[in-house]
Amino acid sequence: MKKVLFAVAAVALLTVAAQAGEIKYHNWPTGGFIPQELMTIPVKMDIGYWVRVKTQDIEIKLDQESISTYSGCVNVPIECNFALVVSASIEDLAGGVSGDFSVAIANPNVPAGGGSIDVCAKLENANLTGTTGGTTNVPVATVTLKVVPA
Repeated sequence: MKKVLFAVAAVALLTVAAQAGEIKYHNWPTGGFIPQELMTIPVKMDIGYWVRVKTQDIEIKLDQESISTYSGCVNVPIECNFALVVSASIEDLAGGVSGDFSVAIANPNVPAGGGSIDVCAKLENANLTGTTGGTTNVPVATVTLKVVPA
C-alpha cells in the first residue's frame, strides 16, 4: 500500500514539474535535435531622461544698438524625451570687454519631443578701452544653458 501511495505522489509531482516549463527528453521530436521553445522571459527597464542640442555650432553675435550697448540672439533647437525648462547664465571672459552682461530666454519651456528656444545676450555699459578697433569675432562672454524637468 505504501508503494502505491508513493507512486501516486511521484506521478503528481512529475505532472506539476512538467507544467513548469520542462521538456520531456524521452518525447523529443524525431529527425534530429530540433530546438523547442522552453519559456519566454520578459525584459524590462527604467527609461532615463535625455536631452540634446541638435546643432552644436551655435554662437551669439552681438550687434551694436547704441554707443555702449550691444545685443544678439540665437535660436537653439532641442530634442528631448521629457518636458523641460531651460535657464541660462552668462559669464564675461577675463581680460576681454567688460560691462554689464545679461542673458534671457524668450521661450524657456520645451515640450516632450523637443522644440526650440531663443537665447539673447546683452552687453550694456561696454568698456572698449584696451581693445583694438576693427577686430572681428572677438570672444567676450560664455552663455551656459541648464535644463530641469518641467
